Amino acid sequence: MGQPVFKELKRAYGFDEVSIVPGQVTINPEQADMSLHIGEFTFLAPVLGAAMDATGSPQFVASLNRLGLLGVMNMEGIQARYENPEDALQEIIQAPQGKITPVLQKIYSAPINEHLIGERVQEVKSQGATCAVSFTPANTKKLAPIAVEAGLDILVVQSTVTTARHLSKSPVGLRFQDLVKQIKVPVIVGNCVGYGTALELMETGISGLLIGVGPGATCTTREVVGIGVPQVTATLDCAAARAEYYRRTGKYVPVITDGGIRTGGDLCKAIACGADGVMLGTPLSQAEEAPGQGYNWGMASPHPALPRGTRIRVGVKGTLKEILFGPSSLSDGTQNLLGSLQLAMGVCGAFTIKDMHMAEVIIAPAIKTEGKLFQMLQEG
Repeated sequence: MGQPVFKELKRAYGFDEVSIVPGQVTINPEQADMSLHIGEFTFLAPVLGAAMDATGSPQFVASLNRLGLLGVMNMEGIQARYENPEDALQEIIQAPQGKITPVLQKIYSAPINEHLIGERVQEVKSQGATCAVSFTPANTKKLAPIAVEAGLDILVVQSTVTTARHLSKSPVGLRFQDLVKQIKVPVIVGNCVGYGTALELMETGISGLLIGVGPGATCTTREVVGIGVPQVTATLDCAAARAEYYRRTGKYVPVITDGGIRTGGDLCKAIACGADGVMLGTPLSQAEEAPGQGYNWGMASPHPALPRGTRIRVGVKGTLKEILFGPSSLSDGTQNLLGSLQLAMGVCGAFTIKDMHMAEVIIAPAIKTEGKLFQMLQEG
């Protein structure tokens, strides 16, 4: 008689533990179509700018859109709390590291100014850009209509963990089915990491799903509450839910891996594991044009009772165009991220992102170190 088991533990995998296998057929990289579709919108490449104040000013998201990508503004951040957000940005950037959490808590304690929501949306629209903004579930019902009235194109509802069945004492909580019908713009919801939750969220009628709990460079959720699933496993499971939902309904809901992507190789692996796109924060915060000026911090960093993030120094790697499309002057995969994806698609014979989903992915814990002794010695 075997020993009783209290819980069976499932092995989960992150980006550093897997590798993409080349295809049996290859194509020229320029033949690869990297486009991303969200509702009626089509973007040149599968990258969303994260809803973080270090990457989410109207000017920065408009710059992303001019490159064919979608940026998201955090409408519960400093853009919606301060008439002149530049002063708040400078206070965050200049604060000593040992005092950054109290500084963030103070700055983000200012109330959300509802008229600024419409103004920021109009700032983006006036530059000819597609406008997407993010709210937490608690504030979506009240604030999202203001953004829509101002011309919002895509709504993102985002929290550390989001489910379709949230239980609370509130008599009428946020119901995504009702929101989708009311708001009349594509709704992207996040974040989740599991098959069942992803499937239930898709069944509410949403137009996109963000995948990831705690992998971001600024996030400390995994340290604070011990919650999270490595991104390879999370993406695979949620992509399986997307396939099942499509089989049942004929509606395709894009899966967007959010967080933990540092290099072009990570981006390629996310796509090969089933992501239709990725949401980038820290890689974009390294752009010369980024509002954070070489720093980044997360949405949960200033929480008044339980901060789950910190400000990090990321430095400046190059222009936004160089980081996304090159040319790269670095050999570490942190520039020309989309050139990396296009090359990987060529090597795997993938004409489209959906083709790239069919690439073989293997467990390969030594993929970053095999044969790289001299590199590692020089890095040390």
